[in-house]
Amino acid sequence: MASAAVMASTSALPAARPPPPDMDLDDDLDDQAFTSIDERAIEIRDSSDPMSMLSFYRRLFPWKQLFSWLNHDLAHMAATKCFTHREFAFTLQNEAYLRYNSFSTPDELKKEVCRLNPARFEIGPVYTAKPKDRKTVQKASFKPIQRELVFDIDMTDYDEVRTCCSGKGICKRCWAFIGVAVQVLDEALRQDFGFKHLLWVYSGRRGIHCWISDKHAFELADDARKAIVGWFELIKGGANAVKKVDAGWTASTAGRSLHPSLRRAIGGEGSESGPLKLAFVDTVLKDQDCFRSPEQWNILLQLLPLSETEAIEKLRCKWQRASSSRSSLDKWQDVMECAHRAGEYKSERIWRPCLEDIILQYTYPRIDAEVSKHLNHLLKSPFVVHPATGRVCVPLEPSKVFDFDPEAGCPTVAQLLRELNAYEASHKHASPAVKSNYKNQVTTASATATTEGDSGATVKQDWEKTSLRPFVQLFEKHCNAIAKDTRAARREIQEQNATDF
Repeated sequence: MASAAVMASTSALPAARPPPPDMDLDDDLDDQAFTSIDERAIEIRDSSDPMSMLSFYRRLFPWKQLFSWLNHDLAHMAATKCFTHREFAFTLQNEAYLRYNSFSTPDELKKEVCRLNPARFEIGPVYTAKPKDRKTVQKASFKPIQRELVFDIDMTDYDEVRTCCSGKGICKRCWAFIGVAVQVLDEALRQDFGFKHLLWVYSGRRGIHCWISDKHAFELADDARKAIVGWFELIKGGANAVKKVDAGWTASTAGRSLHPSLRRAIGGEGSESGPLKLAFVDTVLKDQDCFRSPEQWNILLQLLPLSETEAIEKLRCKWQRASSSRSSLDKWQDVMECAHRAGEYKSERIWRPCLEDIILQYTYPRIDAEVSKHLNHLLKSPFVVHPATGRVCVPLEPSKVFDFDPEAGCPTVAQLLRELNAYEASHKHASPAVKSNYKNQVTTASATATTEGDSGATVKQDWEKTSLRPFVQLFEKHCNAIAKDTRAARREIQEQNATDF
């Protein structure tokens, strides 16, 4: 976007957004301006209201933890190039999009976010120079050099297999597809690639993002990122393609030999079931009932072995006679019986590979590959608010993604402000230290999780008073693990240098 256009967009901010107070955060006037915000009035407004967003950014957003995560170094809390050379992009309330912002300290970032009060902001790569100074360096020398490896799974890519929702809709039932995708991807990224620091973040509406902060992931070039993404690109073909998976066949009499990663995801020999096979039965067959209608079960028939025309025709006649009385689970059992009657040789060499491809087509992770392939891609920051839903983009434990309910289990801005009001109403007669927490929250982005007031009483951060607490604590745990590895790597280099004469 041209500079003039950006300036014009910035100057055209909607009048509904209140003018920001003086950002000298040590000034008493600013303190008065902040405390004058009526949270009880905000709580009845729509979560996309600018006043609600301003209150969220100033009181609830975990700035310290975000800085720790991006900085990759907690030794002295000094900003490294991982932070100072990082791009931030802001989507303003009037939908203006401001790119190539960068900041020297976390306080600068917080002040600018509170000044602009964006609908959301995104995080980009680390550049060779500070993005805000890009016009002062040669164009050829300004380029992205580091970035978390990221993955994006969007529920709309499952529209052809889910039956409960479509488009922008999502519910606890179809969230199960996201759950199994996270389970498979998380295990593969850890076991097959050796990554440790994976942060899974709910996108705020109908998807989930994965940020990988390991040093060797952080420094991957575009070609390496494309290669890793290619490893997971199993679902291929456009809207008109019926068969979208071909995991490979084999000419040996032993039958099919899948890559260990896929075999682990589907399940081993005999009765052993992997996460995909379990999801196929529980989600695809039982819950979603994906083969109930003639249109749906005709797709299933087209995915069966082309050479087995007689068996396919018998299934077609049986299901037509049964009309809608046979469930998807019943139809799948019919298919399994056909495979069993075909004999051991055909069952292993023809039917089994085909049935495994069907399981993969309906349950294997569907990732947005373009998000992962390039260093310069921007992705929504953790803990920003989705403007259409008001939901906070919260981190999730990969082992608990199945249990997460995107509709009822994710905190919203309005909900968090109500919780904060309720907490403070019940602590009206608390010590002066608690009341001074207003000031503590605004003046520093690097405060500890709790602070000590003048009376010596422990003061909670505002996010600790709300249902945002477990999500921030999970984020802190992730940041500490990254910092621990960073310190260990630095110590190893120092020890090596000490013995290198």
